Amino acid sequence: MTHRRISHRRAILAGAGAIALAATATVTLANAHAAPAPTAARLSPDAATTLASQLKSGTAGAFYDAKAQKLVVNVVDETSAAAVRAKGAEARIVKHSMAQLDAARQTLKDRATIPGTAWAMDPRTNKVVVSADRTVTGAGLDRLTKVAKGLGDTVELRRTKGEIKPLIAGGDAIWGSSARCSLGFNVTKGGQPGFLTAGHCGNDVKEWSDQQGGQTIATTEDSKFPGNDYSFAKYTGNTEHPSEVDLYGGTQKISKAADATVGEKVKRSGSTSKVHDGSVKALNATVNYQEGTVNGLIQTDVCAEPGDSGGALFDGESALGLTSGGSGDCSQGGETFFQPVPAALQATGTQIG
Repeated sequence: MTHRRISHRRAILAGAGAIALAATATVTLANAHAAPAPTAARLSPDAATTLASQLKSGTAGAFYDAKAQKLVVNVVDETSAAAVRAKGAEARIVKHSMAQLDAARQTLKDRATIPGTAWAMDPRTNKVVVSADRTVTGAGLDRLTKVAKGLGDTVELRRTKGEIKPLIAGGDAIWGSSARCSLGFNVTKGGQPGFLTAGHCGNDVKEWSDQQGGQTIATTEDSKFPGNDYSFAKYTGNTEHPSEVDLYGGTQKISKAADATVGEKVKRSGSTSKVHDGSVKALNATVNYQEGTVNGLIQTDVCAEPGDSGGALFDGESALGLTSGGSGDCSQGGETFFQPVPAALQATGTQIG
């Protein structure tokens, strides 16, 4: 059988969704008596990500200022600020340490894991931003409000207009007997080709086709959801598998995987709303789906609609994420959460290619 050329397929979310964290204003708690900082180096997002990983010790998060092309790193004292400036980034004195923010996240996990909620550390505000969708009411909302209030100014609680809902719709897709989902990125494992897609899809489908009722082109070998949201399927036949993303009017070559950076400009491709762009708003986000909690997600302001779930999040040739879920739509806006690709590659023993 000659299969259609598969570069990047689009998505549905089989029984899962997410609420979104809104964009926030910047809070600067500057030390008025600090000496002027050296001019921060102009960095690409990739260089900023590398630098941010080198500066984790003694910092409280970082974000990429796309307009100024510089990395802004939060610190709580001048000693750490000097170390950041020496590396070529801009230091910003903030109130809350990473340890304090992590403690707040742990308290939320222990006391307020309620379906319809999500939280992530926002480096721009130096707070953990907690969202509750419109389904969180009554005793659940009371409990969430009490926990958030008890954490003081380390936490900001917000309501969203959307609600947790399955992102199920039509569109060009990969098919299983019980679900239709998206191919995220083509990969290899031990020299053998396959693809990554969402874990909630791989949990339900063992054999994939490139058309409804068609012959099997791939079989699921590894899948994880909830906790994470990734799966790996191995091609079974002679299916073309270029490393690229569908731009609905061309393709984007994908040559590597990379960690996202807060503030980075990104694009998402999906079968319903096609290609949309936006920016990364938070990392290591926790989303409490009805089916269970997923941790470590990328949170963006890129819109998505039913059928887009599972699509690729990318920046140029860098694969960043696999669509996990979201709320809103592309006429009024919305937010989407993504499983980081580097973590999925490591967990499945695969590589881009």
